[in-house]
Amino acid sequence: MASYSSRVRTDIARWLQVGLIDASTADALTRDVEANERKSLSFGSILAMIAALLFGAAVLIFVAANWQAIPRLARVAALFAIIFAGYVGGAVLKTRDHAAMGEALWIVAAAAFGGSIALIGQMYHLSGDEASALITWGAGTALAAVALRSNPLTVAAVGIADAWLFLKGFDYFSRAEFPHLFVVMASVLFAISFWSRSQAARHLIILSVIFYLVLLFTEYETLQVAVPIVVVSVLLFSAAIFAAEPVDWILQLGGRLPLHALVGFLTGLAMIQFELADLSSYNSGFAIASAVALAGIVAAIVLGGRDSRGLRWVAYAGFAFELAIIYVVMLQSMLDTAGFFLAAAVLLGILAFVILRVEKRMRAPSVEGAA
Repeated sequence: MASYSSRVRTDIARWLQVGLIDASTADALTRDVEANERKSLSFGSILAMIAALLFGAAVLIFVAANWQAIPRLARVAALFAIIFAGYVGGAVLKTRDHAAMGEALWIVAAAAFGGSIALIGQMYHLSGDEASALITWGAGTALAAVALRSNPLTVAAVGIADAWLFLKGFDYFSRAEFPHLFVVMASVLFAISFWSRSQAARHLIILSVIFYLVLLFTEYETLQVAVPIVVVSVLLFSAAIFAAEPVDWILQLGGRLPLHALVGFLTGLAMIQFELADLSSYNSGFAIASAVALAGIVAAIVLGGRDSRGLRWVAYAGFAFELAIIYVVMLQSMLDTAGFFLAAAVLLGILAFVILRVEKRMRAPSVEGAA
């Protein structure tokens, strides 16, 4: 799929050809696109980053394998040498216009820092557990991201925080309480992402917060968690659609806040539906929640689907999920096996028809805009 800048260049050439703009305007637009184009990593840079990561892993494994044969002072010195070489060497490469290699060495240094926590803790029999080690590793990586203003290190810090949340949330560390500390961690990392100019980290943090809310719902199994998610998601979606420019200027998500809001909306309603599924025979709460979900999906496509293919695909996936859960909860008692296949065929046919019609409307040029 062509990048945004490539599509804009194609449009500029087409506008120039049909006479909508003159040559000087076309040149000015092209220069602006090139000046603001986000540079992507080349294939060689990606291979270099992977090679650096593998090299760092090999060194750490070699040190760990020969841990007992290496004098204690030499062990600590070797670990700190890897960290120092990674951060300093990465900074030198960055200043010499080798950004990808420099960022790769910084990731190696961050990984070496995490390995050093485990190895030194084992060597000196330091008190603590795996959860504390992950927090220390994430805090060190976040500080490095701030000091070096590094986008990849910010993403790595968010990934470490997510690993802590996942392992803590699923009782891998035999937790005594729910990991509410993640809210503080996410807030700090979200602020750091603005300093390090890491839009990817902000996207990951928002999705991580939604995952945290899912864990919160499974812990307490109450609608007091799910209903606010739906309400806040609707408000964020409305703000992102009707006040797009100021909202995106504040959050700097590249216009993708409606997609995140739709994910939160569907997640919250799925929680409500699961909570009310067992009561579907006694009240109409499940049916109302299902109707709200379908109406919200249609509204999301109409209001924001034209400008976001990702939002449309999330909406289609949500629509398919709603059809499945409605059948499982409300219709299975009325259909036998043959009837299920017939109903599934009809529902899938309707879904395909709706998707084709929506895609056709999205691709159709706006007559009023052309006028």
